[in-house]
Amino acid sequence: MPRLLLAALPALLLTLAACQSNPAAERTAAPATHRVRDDFGRALTVPVRPRRILSLAPSMTEMLWAVADPATIIGRTQNCNYPPAALTKPVLNTYPLDVEGLVRLRPDLVLTVEGMTSPDHLAQLARLGIPVYQQRYRKVMDIPRGLEDLGRLVGDSLKGKHVADSLRGELAAIRYEVEQRCHMGVPDQPDTLTVLAITWTDPIIAYGYPTLLTDALRLQRRKNAVPATISQAFPTLTREAILKLNPWIIIGGDFAALDTTLFRRYPELKQVMAYQNRCIFPVDDDLLSRPSPRIGRLLCELNLPPPPVITEIRFVPPTTRRKRK
Repeated sequence: MPRLLLAALPALLLTLAACQSNPAAERTAAPATHRVRDDFGRALTVPVRPRRILSLAPSMTEMLWAVADPATIIGRTQNCNYPPAALTKPVLNTYPLDVEGLVRLRPDLVLTVEGMTSPDHLAQLARLGIPVYQQRYRKVMDIPRGLEDLGRLVGDSLKGKHVADSLRGELAAIRYEVEQRCHMGVPDQPDTLTVLAITWTDPIIAYGYPTLLTDALRLQRRKNAVPATISQAFPTLTREAILKLNPWIIIGGDFAALDTTLFRRYPELKQVMAYQNRCIFPVDDDLLSRPSPRIGRLLCELNLPPPPVITEIRFVPPTTRRKRK
């Protein structure tokens, strides 16, 4: 019996060794990956549960914070300022993109939005083996859809769906309020209540038609004053063009601020209806420029009072004199 046990001992030891895990091997094993496609149809190989995620746009940082574990977010851009906790993350310069700094952060997934990262940088990061997932936002309802996509991408589909459904409920409530507002009085005319959103005053740069703002204004029964014929997202407008557009409402600063800057520099613009009616309002530029979970707050800020126009003519009868007793 002892000789039989001694003979079987080597085989037994090999079996036990095979059953035991190898911590060093586990540490060096590649993480599980899968193939996904971004909003532009680009095929990417990304980790099933990424552990080092980097955003190249302030909007993406806000979206990530809503659906991802903050511990997995390894950096922010120089313009990321929301939520406040994001300010604790290392800063990566994106104008121009600091590729060397990005590589040092060792991300296993990079997120960006349309127009924020150049095609050359996208190609360069692809050659370095760094997957860049790019999203596109043109409509307000693209935002809850994007949150769901990000939830799946970071490995938390349940949280992504929960956040997206909550946002859909908020947007539905805002739409209902707009409908009730229109039913209570004379409905606004979205074809005439045009809004010019200015993001820079020298030169005058406005939010163009192919931006999220156009759809946000539509939901508040307003219309972007910049027509669809101007294809740029942020066109530079001449004074002649603004006079021709003649917007009913201008957003981009309060009346006093723009009266001492824009309208002092270009006094001929005081002819537009927005100036004549003092329908000039400030709106948070971060909300205007970012597709983010704060879209409901933007819609509330875009619930701007209509210009003071005559909606009805009331007949007032003349006062009758009392008869003398």
